[in-house]
Amino acid sequence: MISPLWLPCTKDGSNPRRNDTERGILGDVTTTTLDHAAIDQSSSPKTKRVLLLKPRGFCAGVVRAIDVVQIALETFGAPIYVRKEIVHNSYVVTDLAKKGAIFVNELDEVPEGARVIYSAHGVSPAVRERAKERGLKVVDATCPLVTKVHVEAIKFAKQGYSLVLVGHRDHEEVEGTQGEAPSVTQVVSTVEEVEALVVPDPNKVAYLTQTTLSLDEARYMIEALKKKFPNIVGPHAQDICYATENRQTAVKNVAHGADVVLVVGSRNSSNSNRLVEVSQNLGTNSYLIDKAEDIKLEWLDGVDTVAVTAGASAPEVLVKDVVEYLQTKGYGSVDEVEVMPENVRFGLPPEIVQAIASAPQAAR
Repeated sequence: MISPLWLPCTKDGSNPRRNDTERGILGDVTTTTLDHAAIDQSSSPKTKRVLLLKPRGFCAGVVRAIDVVQIALETFGAPIYVRKEIVHNSYVVTDLAKKGAIFVNELDEVPEGARVIYSAHGVSPAVRERAKERGLKVVDATCPLVTKVHVEAIKFAKQGYSLVLVGHRDHEEVEGTQGEAPSVTQVVSTVEEVEALVVPDPNKVAYLTQTTLSLDEARYMIEALKKKFPNIVGPHAQDICYATENRQTAVKNVAHGADVVLVVGSRNSSNSNRLVEVSQNLGTNSYLIDKAEDIKLEWLDGVDTVAVTAGASAPEVLVKDVVEYLQTKGYGSVDEVEVMPENVRFGLPPEIVQAIASAPQAAR
């Protein structure tokens, strides 16, 4: 049985296993759609309150990846090996490790013939080849939106384009995407790097982006690329994932009405860091926290309104802890502000579906 912590929510944000009378993460949370009048309290007496942004937290790709690990543990038993962190959140990784998942940096750490799961961030063809050499039973939990970018990289490379990948070099997603066509792919992270690009044919260039960039960052980089290479082509649909965009849009719509924005997420979570940057770029102080205990009291000095959101790999239980902590500090009013509905689901990878179907009944 999958733990309720990882169950995807219904369209209204509720957990299907919760009592129908519950709303949000606390029974007394008021949920509203975005209303700027409700956010702006400049003409009314100041009260200490929390604005709980929605959508927030787990995206469909993260839910899918975590479910894959848990189902594998339940079907086959421990240990189950996972290459890299399944998602970039320390709480999630620690919880799964307690249940029998073993996280490794490289496949050489996995015993030959063992079962291994690829993280949501994807892997390069070189990693897939190494898995075959070691006879590993692979379950691919790569987010389908990351796979989309891999497919685009392969397509452009086959068509003879030089590829420019906008992203952060040390991120596993970028390493995996670049690995699809390493000889023709260059990674850029700044406008200065775009200006310094050299390619064989300036009229035969294509760009792709990491899925977890900030919308503004991606826009500036793409504008710079188009200025340098007027005939550059890109994907038919943007590579920034829906969850990254939605969470950033929520921050943009609510940050002006808050004194501080707290983002629940781990330090190595790209999309969580981007949420902090979005708020700071709008002039609202913002801090990235792994858990409620990370909140520093000085952040709340003179603060009447705290907005709380969470990166796409941060579980709701951590958001609940943050809200409850703020309530102990006098933030008695909690308003959940829904900026937009979100109802995206991804099916399980075929490897896990087939494995479950063929597993002995006793192991299920």
